[in-house]
Amino acid sequence: MPSSSSAQAARQRLADRLREIRVASGMNGIELAAAIGWHRTKVSRFENATRSPSANDLRAWCRACGADGESEELVAALVASDSMWTEWQRMERAGLRQAQESVLPLWERTRRFRIYSSWLVPGPVQAEPYIRALLTGIQRRRGTADDVDAATAVRVAKQDVIHKAGRQFAVLVEEAVLRYRIGGPDVLRAQLEHLLAVMDLPSISLGIVPLDADRTTLRPVEMFFMFDGALVAAELVSGALNVTAPAEIRQYGEVFEMLASMAVYGRQARALIGDALAGL
Repeated sequence: MPSSSSAQAARQRLADRLREIRVASGMNGIELAAAIGWHRTKVSRFENATRSPSANDLRAWCRACGADGESEELVAALVASDSMWTEWQRMERAGLRQAQESVLPLWERTRRFRIYSSWLVPGPVQAEPYIRALLTGIQRRRGTADDVDAATAVRVAKQDVIHKAGRQFAVLVEEAVLRYRIGGPDVLRAQLEHLLAVMDLPSISLGIVPLDADRTTLRPVEMFFMFDGALVAAELVSGALNVTAPAEIRQYGEVFEMLASMAVYGRQARALIGDALAGL
């Protein structure tokens, strides 16, 4: 599966292409730096992917190497690599509310959502107390501005999308998610009851992968959201990986189908939720 290393790999591919363009021009690194007016170490840093160039750096590089026709393709590759990995610290710098609002356009234009989670109930089917408990934990752990009330309101409002025509949500969770006590037993009880309610919505398909499912071919993986066939957002410890490469999106689609085949639905899913409620 792709990971945060995918972003670094994209940067390395850009660096390799810069080196190829320089070599084709017949210049060494010192000559290229002199031609552009840079310090001589700047070229090696770009070529070794230890420093990320700007769009203007790429255009200057191509111009000096007589490869102006390559510049805009390289700029596009730079934009893609920069947007592939987003650290939580950077995303939440202005607070949790802004981080919640930043994804609203993506949610509005998506028609088919495929969501898998191995550790929490995912956003579209979260109850308000559960949302508040999650965001409070994030705010305390990461030390962001305390705007939990505002961020909770934005996330609750964002859930309106599940009631809009033409939207379909395929949600898969591991059975353990039903028992992780985020917010304590009362919050979890409200969340489980909320799941039972939203299962009746025509836009929601909820599957639960039982603890006793055969995991020989596929273990639990990172939480991920698939937005139509255009983007996968995978949530890792330090940030979010945004996958747009068609081959990698296909990998996530294949994994989602494998997980879906392991899951139970309808009456069986309700029974697992009932068992978790009884455990409280």
